[in-house]
Amino acid sequence: MALLLKEKDVEQLLTMNLALERVERVHREYSAGEAIDVPRERTRLPRAALHILQGAVPSAGVFGYKAYTSSREGIRFIVYVFSAERGNLEGIVEANLLGMIRTGAAGGVAVRLLSRPESKVAGVFGAGWQARGQVEALAAVRKLERVKVYSRNPDKLAKFCVKMRERLGLDVVPAASAEETVRGSDVVVTITTAATPVFSGDWVEPGQHINAAGSNSLLRQEIDETTVRKCAPIVVDSRPTALKEAGDLLPAFEKGRISLGQVAELGEVLNGTRPGRTDPGQVTLFESQGMAIQDLAIAAELLVRARAAGLGSEVDVGA
Repeated sequence: MALLLKEKDVEQLLTMNLALERVERVHREYSAGEAIDVPRERTRLPRAALHILQGAVPSAGVFGYKAYTSSREGIRFIVYVFSAERGNLEGIVEANLLGMIRTGAAGGVAVRLLSRPESKVAGVFGAGWQARGQVEALAAVRKLERVKVYSRNPDKLAKFCVKMRERLGLDVVPAASAEETVRGSDVVVTITTAATPVFSGDWVEPGQHINAAGSNSLLRQEIDETTVRKCAPIVVDSRPTALKEAGDLLPAFEKGRISLGQVAELGEVLNGTRPGRTDPGQVTLFESQGMAIQDLAIAAELLVRARAAGLGSEVDVGA
């Protein structure tokens, strides 16, 4: 019998610390050749699109995929987890919350690895659902004193800052401008659907770390080439995925401004096979497109915990 976890079950089981631990572990395994990930495939129709990411996490005994649809009505996420030994369907997990937390966790792992340990101020572009995960992850890995948030929607921005202040007990405040968001920040995060860069690379300061998490399509670009050229190291979750859909990096690849060999994977830096930050004055960049193995590693653990806690509903399918 497969176990179905609804969003309410995931909410009871999933914490940011759990996500951080699982995401870090699976990135180490991936870059050591111990996990498999297949870059996202998309099927587009005039009114909706289907997106599928698949992979395998042998250490968790699973393989599977995340499927989600996007349309004017919104986005719907589901993760399907299969046994790597028997091939049977182990679980179906609604993954709106899971996806938001795991995206934040990937950024959190990068911030812990690449930002200066004394980082205290963050600037965040975006005040939507995904921004919550980014701020929660930042707060989990660094002793933040202030988070500046910028959005073009002032009402949405004000509500987001109030909610995050209450949730985390942090000084989360609206930024007056994009420039104010960048200047004076130790960590800068972009988590938007922007088609053009949200800030100027001229504002980037020595020692900053940048997490660019919203540009997972050729149609999107959150940071400009000036910013990219200032960054070293440039770290991605996966080179094959970055080469396929990192809208922030592809223009620089195309023009020969950077080469794929200059780009490290997060797991390589975690494992010590590629360098991370080696100087406090470096500007470091993490480009996050998202990977199936992140979802699968977390979903597999949630299924184990749900069975132990008596959560979820058994469904007679895929046995």
